[in-house]
Amino acid sequence: MSNITNESVMSLREKTGAGLIDCKRALAETSGDMDEAVSILRKKGVASAAKKAGREAGEGIIANAISEDRKNGILVEINCETDFVAKNEDFVHFSNEVAQILLADPQANLETKRAEQVGKIGENIKISRSQAVSIETNGIVESYVHTGAKVAVMVSLVSSDGQDLGSNNQLISLAKDICMHIAATSPVCVSRDDISEDLVSKEKDIALAQAEGKPPQAVEKIVAGKLEKYFSTSCLLEQPFVKDPDSSVLNLLSNISSELGSDIKVGTFLRFQVGEEN
Repeated sequence: MSNITNESVMSLREKTGAGLIDCKRALAETSGDMDEAVSILRKKGVASAAKKAGREAGEGIIANAISEDRKNGILVEINCETDFVAKNEDFVHFSNEVAQILLADPQANLETKRAEQVGKIGENIKISRSQAVSIETNGIVESYVHTGAKVAVMVSLVSSDGQDLGSNNQLISLAKDICMHIAATSPVCVSRDDISEDLVSKEKDIALAQAEGKPPQAVEKIVAGKLEKYFSTSCLLEQPFVKDPDSSVLNLLSNISSELGSDIKVGTFLRFQVGEEN
């Protein structure tokens, strides 16, 4: 115990997040060897994680990361057992770190890091899903995490005429606005061309059922009207823009395109919400 000081115990605690007693025991077991003590606590963390693995992890947050050149981004859902832990600074930091690691290497093995965090937090933790957005053309990837990190959105905007607008502040602001819009409205796709024929057929069948009993000459108009309503609420480009409901997202893009002198399109988008089926 002569090699063990209060300073070494506190240093080990800072490195591992383990409790004081566990740190003292680990240092005693290794005669004060800090690296070996860290290894012991990590092993204990893995054992702790195994015990907690069967517990339900229904809370959590969505973390995000974007590359410096704004060409690549990723959203990651990381779950824990309680909302209290979801708001914990260590858990949030861990989640953001995981997003950065997966952005750099989507195949990274994060099990050891996850197990260490389980030992530190004391709850089961799951890295449930992740999805990346990348562009090879001129444009940007941008994201927005809603307050509480229960909902997050990522969108890519591309310049179809080849202009390099990756650092344009107006384009970045536009992308952020569109992300916030998507967070609020939950569109199904970018445009009606992206909706599968099966889904359109299903909506048409619903409209026909709702129009049952109407005069035959009116049914076609009723069905067409209901499909248009579906498209206008489900397709991003046709939705009324949340900041200006008198204008659609498509009109917003057209106006910005005119101002920038470049044809701006939405490449794709992701919308993650904690706990949703995927």
